[in-house]
Amino acid sequence: MSQQRGGIFWIDPHDPPDTFPPLSTALRDPNGLLAMGGDLQPERLIAAYHRGIFPWYSNGQPIMWWSPDPRAILLPENLKVTRSLRQSIRKYQFESRIDHDFAAVMAACGDPQFRDGTWITDEMRAAYQKLHELGHAHSVETWQQNALVGGLYGVQLGKVFFGESMFSRVRDTSKFALKCLCEHLIEQDVVMIDCQMATSHLLSLGAQLMPRSEFANLLEKHAQ
Repeated sequence: MSQQRGGIFWIDPHDPPDTFPPLSTALRDPNGLLAMGGDLQPERLIAAYHRGIFPWYSNGQPIMWWSPDPRAILLPENLKVTRSLRQSIRKYQFESRIDHDFAAVMAACGDPQFRDGTWITDEMRAAYQKLHELGHAHSVETWQQNALVGGLYGVQLGKVFFGESMFSRVRDTSKFALKCLCEHLIEQDVVMIDCQMATSHLLSLGAQLMPRSEFANLLEKHAQ
């Protein structure tokens, strides 16, 4: 059964998938830590995303569940496409594919050669591969001369896309994948991309900060 330990809500793997405390109980430091424990079964992950909660932890740690305040989000129509990105697209003739090789994208996102992906554990890869097979997790990939050179992956529920991670092996290839994702989501009338934690890089691309309460209200309306 779930319980409180040291001020943190602990989830038992046998608890129902929707066993999460109110978002208002998340810690301020570290920002957004809401609960620990549980498992990464598809039902629990989907229940978490519906509530604006995501898992993030490293090898050797218990599963940690987060819901930071404020939340970083990107409206697909607000993506800033820089001049240098446009030049790269013309010069390198990138090709975009969706869900062509989800497993390879996750593996690349977790490769420390390209970024700090130490939180993308084997357990995480297996869990999101299941979500992908169920039609909830997707990859947007950048290919060049039939080689995977960049991309991103995330979870889509209703009209919300929850971005998880991205990688680049060639300059601007993750940005190209994000551009293609935004174009694809606009066609689907998706209202926002959840970027989770704000970074200067995301803000430079057009992301904005939103109070967690407002973000949760949008999820109730659109993440169905």
